[in-house]
Amino acid sequence: MSNVPRLGEQLCFALYAASNTLTRTYRSLLEPLDLTYPQFVVMMALWEQDSVCITHLATCTKLGLPTMTPLLKRLEDKKLLKREASPADDRQKLIVLTTEGKALAVQGEAVTKEAFRQTGFQQSEAMQLLDLCHQMLKRMETDESL
Repeated sequence: MSNVPRLGEQLCFALYAASNTLTRTYRSLLEPLDLTYPQFVVMMALWEQDSVCITHLATCTKLGLPTMTPLLKRLEDKKLLKREASPADDRQKLIVLTTEGKALAVQGEAVTKEAFRQTGFQQSEAMQLLDLCHQMLKRMETDESL
């Protein structure tokens, strides 16, 4: 069978396998912080921009809105964030980091540095890969809107 797709030649599989491996690395690094990888993604987004609406958070993390509600509830139970009424519209809730949530950023930085170290990449290699991933996302999101 010469015309069958070959697993090792598929971009989707290479990205899938690499993502799974990196996520497992993060899982072990995040265990002491009692965070899952999706929770960590949300925390990183909030460390970049605090006090945002759930829709914005879902968009920037690429997590669906149905995923966000239970995830935010768990982070709220851990006292890392809270939901507050928006001053502009009290029907809308803003996601706001608590003092504990802000303090966790220091440990979060250590986690990301260790995960990067474990990839074995040089900084320039990582930046190239990151750029290619961003290009792919932008192109594919643009194609979806057609």
